[in-house]
Amino acid sequence: QVQLVESGGGLVQAGGSLRLSCAASGRTFGGVAMGWFRQPPGKEREFVARITGSGNSRYYADSVKGRFTISRDDAKNTGYLQMSSLKPEDTAVYYCAAAKTNYGGMRRTEYDYWGQGTQVTVSS
Repeated sequence: QVQLVESGGGLVQAGGSLRLSCAASGRTFGGVAMGWFRQPPGKEREFVARITGSGNSRYYADSVKGRFTISRDDAKNTGYLQMSSLKPEDTAVYYCAAAKTNYGGMRRTEYDYWGQGTQVTVSS
């Protein structure tokens, strides 16, 4: 089992930055893919970004490409989502997720473990 805990959310003005963290416990984080998803108010949860277990491949949703960066520090069992140039439409609850395999993907069903979410609110 893997337990994931997100942190770093909050209220920020448009154009600002935030860094989300995802701390993993219960087993080693290394070698498994990690993803970030978000759920805007009144909408379904959507893919944001993912990084493979090896860390050598990243993929982003078009809506965040060039503004968000996903990374991981396996020594700390922690993943990150650096968010810059934030827009009001980035307002959502952000969730981190971990797969049992190296690859991961864009679909929620490809991930086995989920955190409880952290709120990000971007004011205009």
